Amino acid sequence: MRAAEEELAVEQALALVRRQSSGEPRPTGRPASADQGPDAHRAVSAGQGCAAGRSGPASEHEDAARSSASDRRAGRIPDPDHRADRPRAQDRRERSTSWPEARALAARSGRGDPVRVRHLPLDQALGHVLAEPLVALTDLPPFDTSAMDGWVVSGPGPWTVREPTVSEEGLEGAGDAGPGPSPDPGAKSRPVRDRGILAGHGAPARLPDGDAIRIATGARIPADANAVIRSEHGRVDEAKGLLHARYRVNPGQDIRPRGQECRSGDLLLPAGTVVTPAVLGLTAAAGYDGLATVPRPRVDVLVLGDELLTSGLPYDGLIRDALGPMIGPWLRALGANVSSPQRLGDDAAALRRALTDSDADLVVTTGGTAAGPVDHVHPVLSELGAELLVDGVAVRPGHPMLLARLEAAGPFIVGLPGNPLAAVAGLLTLAEPLLHGLAGHVPYEPYRAVVRDELPGHPHDTRLVPVVHRVAVSCHEATGGRESGGRGAWGRGADRPTGGAGARDVGTGGVAEYVVPLRYDGPAMLRGIAAADGLAVVPPGGVRSGTEVEILELPWASVTPWTEGCFT
Repeated sequence: MRAAEEELAVEQALALVRRQSSGEPRPTGRPASADQGPDAHRAVSAGQGCAAGRSGPASEHEDAARSSASDRRAGRIPDPDHRADRPRAQDRRERSTSWPEARALAARSGRGDPVRVRHLPLDQALGHVLAEPLVALTDLPPFDTSAMDGWVVSGPGPWTVREPTVSEEGLEGAGDAGPGPSPDPGAKSRPVRDRGILAGHGAPARLPDGDAIRIATGARIPADANAVIRSEHGRVDEAKGLLHARYRVNPGQDIRPRGQECRSGDLLLPAGTVVTPAVLGLTAAAGYDGLATVPRPRVDVLVLGDELLTSGLPYDGLIRDALGPMIGPWLRALGANVSSPQRLGDDAAALRRALTDSDADLVVTTGGTAAGPVDHVHPVLSELGAELLVDGVAVRPGHPMLLARLEAAGPFIVGLPGNPLAAVAGLLTLAEPLLHGLAGHVPYEPYRAVVRDELPGHPHDTRLVPVVHRVAVSCHEATGGRESGGRGAWGRGADRPTGGAGARDVGTGGVAEYVVPLRYDGPAMLRGIAAADGLAVVPPGGVRSGTEVEILELPWASVTPWTEGCFT
């Protein structure tokens, strides 16, 4: 019997003994089992039998009951639900960490060690995280360039169209662009004629006032030029050799001035930024051939449980392993390098060997974190002297998750519950913030959204509920003023709706974003999370419809919202 339940049962038995000894009538109302459960009811029944079978004073029964409970707690009477090397479930519940605290502790743990740096060429850096700030090595653009195909002009029009040549003086000035290969020497004094000034050539000669020259997009602007006229905005009088503008010409139009995007030495991106294809493009433009990155965390996955099948249909008490196929890809989506899952069954010795032999940054176990007869994670960690950083979290599902570390510089261990949705809760609560810290990610602000339906809560614990995003769009032309419901997801850093309780009001052309809870949210279920965009964080006590809640987004959630039936 658990300690807290024993205390309650003893107090009830003593109260009953006192009432019977003093002749007080037994109170009426709901039976004890309705409030305190079957253990309390059994304790009351035991107290009644004791009082009926003895005629001694109440103090004798009190002393005996207290002595029995004291002996059991002191270990002199064996507890059938407890083994010396296995913590009791009630004990761990009392030690549980709150959900926000557990998530924050995991993030701090991931950032506790010095950042490792690995230099990679650009073609290998995709998906890694910047270990150092990205600083421009050159001006962008490095010289004044044309933003359009057309004519570059100097002074007021109309302009005399001439055929340019690249001057000796202009080629010598081409070095102003900074370090790099020299222009083609054969380009000196080479006539450009109908093609005009092209990209990739040296600086053209100074453009006299009143002249115009054909120019290509990206080509260098001649000195003293003051505008570019797009091809479709100009008309050439072939007979007179004059260029006329169809529209007003403004100084500087369609010219990208040197340093418009950045100057050499400007901070482009902070350390902790994920290297995306766009980041690779910016990096190359800024003059880099490689990047200093944080190595991706290495993760080993240990699948525990004798009841798991790797193929076929369930039979004879055996079930398919859902976590082995899911955990590895999930961790890879979080940016980790993950080894193939090791299936250990319920074997304490195999678990001990796998933990001690691992050279990973993180070991993730599935199952075996509770207090059952074959739940070996806690006893093995205790034998290995691991430090338990989080031992149970006040969250549903996923309460028996844990975070530990074998040594000061050894691997972290995230113990996930065996139930699939509970394991997902453990991934998002402990593994994700830990991996983000190990990988050097920039901390991000929590994403919040309005929930459309009421979300019941647990009296004391946080709940994580699968939700789907919805976007309501008012499309008066397409739907006669009716709202068109759609499904979408807003990624971190996306242009999310703002105003009110986190969403724009629906009006003419307006958008309102919200989330809706999904069914199949039991700890052993995956049907809900498979269709979800994220998990809503429901505080103890629950929330009403229209309340803004934190959303844990899934790593593959789309960063661009979309709607069904209306795109206006």
